Amino acid sequence: MKIVICGAGLVGSAIASHLSEEHNDVTVIDASAENIQRLTDHYDVHGVVGVASHPDRLAEAGVRDAELLIAVTESDEINMVACQISHTIFNTPVKIARIRSKAYLDPAYAALYGNGNLPIDHIISPEAEVSASISNQLRVPGAFDVKNLCDGKMNLVGVLCTADSPTIGTPLRHLTSLFPDLAMTVLAIIRDGAVILPRSGAEAMQLGDRVYFVCDSAHLERAMASFGHEEDEARSVVIAGGGSIGMMLSREIEAHFSNTRNQIIELDPIRARQLAQELENTDIINGDALDSAILHEAGVHTTETFVAVTEDDEVNILSALLAKRTGAKHAVALVNIPGFVSLVGTLGVDAVINPSQITVSSILEHVRRGRIRDVHPIVEDLGEVLEAEALPSSLLVGKPLRTAKIPKGVAIGGILRDGMVMAVRGDTVIEAGDTVIIFVMRGKIAQVEKLLSVRLDFF
Repeated sequence: MKIVICGAGLVGSAIASHLSEEHNDVTVIDASAENIQRLTDHYDVHGVVGVASHPDRLAEAGVRDAELLIAVTESDEINMVACQISHTIFNTPVKIARIRSKAYLDPAYAALYGNGNLPIDHIISPEAEVSASISNQLRVPGAFDVKNLCDGKMNLVGVLCTADSPTIGTPLRHLTSLFPDLAMTVLAIIRDGAVILPRSGAEAMQLGDRVYFVCDSAHLERAMASFGHEEDEARSVVIAGGGSIGMMLSREIEAHFSNTRNQIIELDPIRARQLAQELENTDIINGDALDSAILHEAGVHTTETFVAVTEDDEVNILSALLAKRTGAKHAVALVNIPGFVSLVGTLGVDAVINPSQITVSSILEHVRRGRIRDVHPIVEDLGEVLEAEALPSSLLVGKPLRTAKIPKGVAIGGILRDGMVMAVRGDTVIEAGDTVIIFVMRGKIAQVEKLLSVRLDFF
């Protein structure tokens, strides 16, 4: 498949790496020759240097023959114009654009988008996606990652094994007898930067493991308790940073967390006054989130969750660590630099939010098609969790999973059948039409294609 990506930043590069691994014909346009050189050196992609909204650059990239355009440059305007030109001149079937400015995202102007006006098929708002991700974590503060599966009927949850985890050292096969009525399946274990997929049931979790499990959403509280996490939904939140993300998160809390007290620490006095005028039930403190006196004024020493979402990674990391030392029960830090993500958790921050990874996930959710219903990249970009429909021709259907030839690097995490959630066991038999939750390690897409008997195509 021919795909053109506008922008070779963190998001564009990550999307290009994912799609090129799946043997697509990918071309990336970027104004920086250095970015293009770096990308073409590392991945099997073509590169074009130039402004991504210029018709001649799009033509050179082959957009006339492309089936998909993904516009993720740093400029909303370039992204929108690239979609318009691709549609008007080159008839590109599907256009996806990242748009960040809240002025363009105001619901009052929703009629702007569509084939009759700006022909953008899917709009990705990183700030909105990040805000939604943090909101999920406020509901499950003991987790470092929470995603909804199957329209909310199931959850994919990442938890850290601490000294309080009663399951440490217990072979996974024994979890069924310990929790017989719990619809939960351990999907993957991340240990020392590597992924361990439970296969024999003899695997045991260790202190410091980052564990991903899938469970019935109705069993989420019990599943968290089985890992020693019994934290309630956050009732007090302090947010460091009153930018777009801090604003959206505060509005989410005001709208959907009726018993939660929320405060924002904002360094810029002008922005702090704006926040005070726009937010009705949020306390605004003008000050530095790295100032211990300001943290004390905000009551961080007694707060349940501290969320650092400033535009500076270092401020986010350091303020989250300071909040934990001050007494906050749970700390979340937004980190843009991918190389920092795997390190921050080891420092004591409970959860790390990476906007580029969340944006990549959102784009992949929009571009997959056919029997693949949803895609969820996991932390550190070590793999993906897919929601897939089981076809009659699939190698998974009609036999107990213990006898199915599931390839290395692939694990089955759960089944949705006729609206009912089923945990996966060795004697589980998948039926045609089931929605199956599958974890696939990075670079193992071909094995999943064979297993499902379906090409992982797009849109």
